[in-house]
Amino acid sequence: MTMTLAITDIPALDDGRLRTELEALLEDAVNGGASVGYHAPLESHWKRAFWDGVAGLLSSGAHRLLIARGSEGELLGSVQLALCTKPNGSHRAEVQKLLVFTRHRRRGVARSLMAAVEETARGLGRSLLVLDTLKGDGGEPFYEATGWQRAGLIPGYTVEADGAFGDTVLFYKSL
Repeated sequence: MTMTLAITDIPALDDGRLRTELEALLEDAVNGGASVGYHAPLESHWKRAFWDGVAGLLSSGAHRLLIARGSEGELLGSVQLALCTKPNGSHRAEVQKLLVFTRHRRRGVARSLMAAVEETARGLGRSLLVLDTLKGDGGEPFYEATGWQRAGLIPGYTVEADGAFGDTVLFYKSL
């Protein structure tokens, strides 16, 4: 079931309420098994450090943060776009950290965020997007179903909570 939502491009993380919501989103995603660089249970200092880092990237102008809110104003999810700043990469960007609250998954939030981040990239003159996801993660079939092309696999890219190495799958999409 698709839900009604509004997607907003956030230029800065200077709103305390939004920061609290985003920290809760990251914690929910990690504790729900999302492969976003952290292990559960997520400690408070990691949540703050993560969003502090995003705040710094936003201030550089080479990073975008899109959030989705439901009809009641509740935060549903977010996605980031890292713009390549090198002269030979002005046509490309990396989609990062697609996060959706577990209670709102399978309702079209991720698809809407991905469509919005692709449109944002187009508006910024980007024609090639890349991303990566853990092999075997739920993201892998989702990206394939939304038109992303598998570019390859890097073995042993991550260290999982149990100490095992995880492979990452690289995807791209031409806009």
